[in-house]
Amino acid sequence: MDRRNFLALSLLASGAALAAPRSLAQTSSTALLRLTLSPDKRGNPISADFTGLSYETIHLHDPWFFSSANKEMAGFHRSLGASGVLRIGGNTSEFCVWTPDSPGVVDKNAAANLLPEVVGPHLEHSPVAQRTITPLAIRNLRDFTDITGWKLIYGLNMGTDSPETVAEMADYVAKTMGKKLVAFQLCNEPDLFYRNGLRASGYDFAAFAAEWQRFFRAVRKRVPDAQFAGPDTASNTKWLAPFAVRFRNELLFLSQHYYAEGPPTDPSMTIERLLAPNPSLEVEFRAMARTRRDTGLPFRMTETNSCYQGGKPTVSDTFASALWGADLMYQLAAAGGTGVNFHTGGYGWYSPIAGTPKNGFLARPLYYGMLLFAQAGPGVLVGADIDHRAAAPLLTAYGVKNADGSLKTAVFNKNEDRDVRLSIYPGTPVTSASILRLYAPRADDTVDTTLGGAPVGAGGAWSAAAVETIAARDGTVTVELPRASGALVTFGP
Repeated sequence: MDRRNFLALSLLASGAALAAPRSLAQTSSTALLRLTLSPDKRGNPISADFTGLSYETIHLHDPWFFSSANKEMAGFHRSLGASGVLRIGGNTSEFCVWTPDSPGVVDKNAAANLLPEVVGPHLEHSPVAQRTITPLAIRNLRDFTDITGWKLIYGLNMGTDSPETVAEMADYVAKTMGKKLVAFQLCNEPDLFYRNGLRASGYDFAAFAAEWQRFFRAVRKRVPDAQFAGPDTASNTKWLAPFAVRFRNELLFLSQHYYAEGPPTDPSMTIERLLAPNPSLEVEFRAMARTRRDTGLPFRMTETNSCYQGGKPTVSDTFASALWGADLMYQLAAAGGTGVNFHTGGYGWYSPIAGTPKNGFLARPLYYGMLLFAQAGPGVLVGADIDHRAAAPLLTAYGVKNADGSLKTAVFNKNEDRDVRLSIYPGTPVTSASILRLYAPRADDTVDTTLGGAPVGAGGAWSAAAVETIAARDGTVTVELPRASGALVTFGP
């Protein structure tokens, strides 16, 4: 996609800012529900570094992709929060090897020819061409984290490299990144190593654990204070508990991946399925809760998105992904998770930030859901109970109390067939509330998403164009939520 097409999409998004939200009076079905917040009923915290993005390691083969020179992409990161977490990993981490700086690669022009192809999510479990990572790429990565304010989770190559070379890379990364480095991950989705030719079909947890320990010891020998996370499995929760028990004293946190749907070629992978409750997510949450209870280790979802293998067009790139993504972030926080990293890169259908340094970058709908989460800010979840939920079964709501004492609720009407009139009792005296709407004309819309009536501009620039104010009546605020829409409600004194 060239810059002309990006500008065309931006103009379409700008036009959406002028459109008024769907009126409930024009719909055939409106559900009446009540939400009661309990500010004194404190739940799990949402930290300032909860939000994260995940990229394939192969991006580092171009040492200037993550650098202070890529100011536009850095701006998109900053708009999601000043303390996010960048994760470098993915399937290609197992095919990227450490090498000294190549002669001549000293400036942006010389590096521009390293990756002539567009790099995006790795679309399947299969071997890829080996790529090199140089010290220059790591130094530039440090500059990128400096200008964004973000920290780093760095994935090492346990799939095709040796413990000694991996330890050499880890040493350089640790010295260069300093306090910006949160933790190393020693591999990516080891439970699927057998599918991409890295290990034999009989590769099991015992073999993985022995190998993980060998690489761990090599890195710790070179970097005594190195922090680690794992097992970074794809979906095999059966590996999570034994890994946590065996290595609890060596881990900073546990990590695992989650994809709501897939493969994209399956016609049953739809918007309707994406927005509905997912039993596999509940299985992962239960495993997460058990391991945290048994070991005390926190849990981060270090790679996730709507549909694996790069996403599904007409699903992953639609407004539905904004509702799904924001809701997932709050679901994870409510379940006790400490953070999430949405996988992105290039023109993957699910990429929240789509594009390249050459063509420019664009915010896809998922980015808007993440942006709403950023506007709610860190804090503590509070009680949020919905009465008459059966009238709109896909309505979800989360209460957040910020450090300054302000009270907010994020509400998502994922029902595509009914509008909702929601009466909110905030559990504390209020006189009014302001509403920031997450909106598009339809759940399957791909270009008209807005937050607060405004699109996200170049470099992640955004400011609300329309913030509604509603007066409270008898301590209650009533919010109209059109079908397939969301809102962030902030209560005034």
